[in-house]
Amino acid sequence: MRQRLKYVVYPQTWAINADRWYQHFTKTVFVPELPALGEAAAPDGEAGGVDLPALRSLVCELLLQEYVCQRKKRPHLFRAIDQGPSPFLTHLMPALATCLASLNPILASSSADFKPEVNFYWMRGETVVPRGHRRGRIDPLRFQIDDKPHCQLRIPKQLSEFVPLDYVAPGEIPVISVLPDKLPLFKRQYDNKIFIGSKTADPCTYGHTQFHLLPDRLKRERLKKLGIADQVEVPYRANGIASLFAWTGAQAMYQGFWSEADVTRPFVSQAVVSDGRYFAFFCYQLNTLALTVDADKNNSRKNICWGTESKPLYEAIEGNDVKGFDNDVLLQLVKFLLNRPK
Repeated sequence: MRQRLKYVVYPQTWAINADRWYQHFTKTVFVPELPALGEAAAPDGEAGGVDLPALRSLVCELLLQEYVCQRKKRPHLFRAIDQGPSPFLTHLMPALATCLASLNPILASSSADFKPEVNFYWMRGETVVPRGHRRGRIDPLRFQIDDKPHCQLRIPKQLSEFVPLDYVAPGEIPVISVLPDKLPLFKRQYDNKIFIGSKTADPCTYGHTQFHLLPDRLKRERLKKLGIADQVEVPYRANGIASLFAWTGAQAMYQGFWSEADVTRPFVSQAVVSDGRYFAFFCYQLNTLALTVDADKNNSRKNICWGTESKPLYEAIEGNDVKGFDNDVLLQLVKFLLNRPK
């Protein structure tokens, strides 16, 4: 059976104001702060047992290993992330997870994926078929996300909800009245796919945290040179919203929910979006899959994404020293990894 044409949504995009479009496509409210992560993810003084100086030393050692201790050739154009940020992020997640496993037992039973596929397909909105033998008919707008996070952690139990299922989040969802072609998005025709990074037989069917690495084309220095400094944070937000919606939506469908059988409990996941130096943090709670026109008529629920602006983990690496290391960024990484089900 041939599938209908669908818009392909790219989480990592340089489209202007893409985050507002992605909010509309996914019915997501963006809240510019992080929710309370609970007592399990409290800082050192409150939770106890977290040795921040040791973790800082570990992260600095990983940075020096990639940027100082190894001799590397000059990278090709737009491939600089392969020689520093990519291996650093690859080693950062398992190193921190291993150190914190004694404080968060769920990490010991988690499953780590490196460059997995995460896919999600959904329908949102309607349009009139402009030409062909079906001209004049009303057709739903179909969307597909084919994401590839740098790495991710899956767990056997679902993370606790941040807010109740019917919580009314502050803020409004942007209303886009034109077709996605204007973003631009392009239509393709291939099999619809929904995948969380593992098959249904895997016991770790719930998402914990994803790590995403922004490509060189989206680095803040390049955007500033192009005269669009106001778009520096947009790729981070767009990546967080689209990737976490796809991941939580796929998790919900693995549990038997879909647009005509909406979720009865929230699905929660976290994401860290980075270019290797700057880090932004996002929490997502999926409250509804009823996004089709008919299913959304009397549906007051909204999906919610909490997020921060990007902050540098460090200022510079000079010789064998990491200058301007930000403990707050490291502490937020620790809080994310210490988050666990009740």
